[in-house]
Amino acid sequence: MADVNRGNRPLSPHLQIYRPQWTSMSSIMVRITGIGCLIASVLVVAWLLAAASSEAAFAVVDGLLRSVLGNLVLIAAVWGIFYHMLGRLRHVLWDFGHFIQVPVSEDMAKGMFILATLLTVFVVIAV
Repeated sequence: MADVNRGNRPLSPHLQIYRPQWTSMSSIMVRITGIGCLIASVLVVAWLLAAASSEAAFAVVDGLLRSVLGNLVLIAAVWGIFYHMLGRLRHVLWDFGHFIQVPVSEDMAKGMFILATLLTVFVVIAV
C-alpha cells in the first residue's frame, strides 16, 4: 500500500523547500522577457499605426514613447530582448550538448544578466 502518512508532507516540491538557483531564475526570466517582448511589440505596432493614421495620433504616441517613462519602458524592452536572445542561444548550445555541467550553466546564467546589461548600455549610449 502507498504511504499512509501522505497528509503531513507536501504532494510536490514547493518553493519553501528549494533555494533559488541561478539557472532556475534565469529560466524564469527568459519566460518573463518573452512576455515583455510581446508587450513591447504591441507598443511598436501602436507607434506604426499612429504614424499611418494621422499626424495628431502620431504626435500623441510619439510623445508618450519619448517621455521619461516611455524611455524607461523602451530601455527595459531592449534589455528584455537581449536577455531573451541570450537565453535562447544558451538553450541552443545545450541542445547540442555543450556547457551542460552545473557550474558552467550557473556561470552562463550570471553572464546572461551581465551581458544583457552591457549590451543595453551600449545601445543606449550609441543611440
